[in-house]
Amino acid sequence: MRKPRHRTNHRTADKARPDCLALGGIAAAWVLAAAAAWALPDDAEQPIHIRSESAEIERQEGRIIYLGAVRVEQGTLRVNAERMVVDYDEGKVVRITATGAPARYRQELEDEAGQVEADASTIVYHTQDARIDLKGNAHLEQRGNSLHGDLILYDIVAGRVAAGAPDQGPVQTTLMPARRAEE
Repeated sequence: MRKPRHRTNHRTADKARPDCLALGGIAAAWVLAAAAAWALPDDAEQPIHIRSESAEIERQEGRIIYLGAVRVEQGTLRVNAERMVVDYDEGKVVRITATGAPARYRQELEDEAGQVEADASTIVYHTQDARIDLKGNAHLEQRGNSLHGDLILYDIVAGRVAAGAPDQGPVQTTLMPARRAEE
């Protein structure tokens, strides 16, 4: 038996939505993540190296602002941006916010599974939780599978992804079919 189709006013649906992640985007993202391999676990234990054209320390706020061709390296993790804000607490980095047109992220995966690549207007790297928020025209790609949306949340350690596009249209997913074993 087919379920009846309902038309929804997008303005009303946005107000009724409990958060900014559309359910359809979440379902598609979980399919993408199902084929995911995890990022290298020891990357999070490596020192964070940052290079830029200039830096400004705001000690009272616990913040360092880097400008111009900013690059972060931590193990195999790489983030490139035009501007980067590093928030720290008690001498430890807790969050790195990268902005650009776009900002870019790349990291090697376990078991020679290649790498994951992403870009967005803003990339927020939560160092203690090992997760990345991609905001604004976000794109995540891994092993030929790709996901586009306004917001992509990527848990590096668990290999989980959730996506939504409340203001920018639908979440778009491209999935690669499994390859047949050669005889």
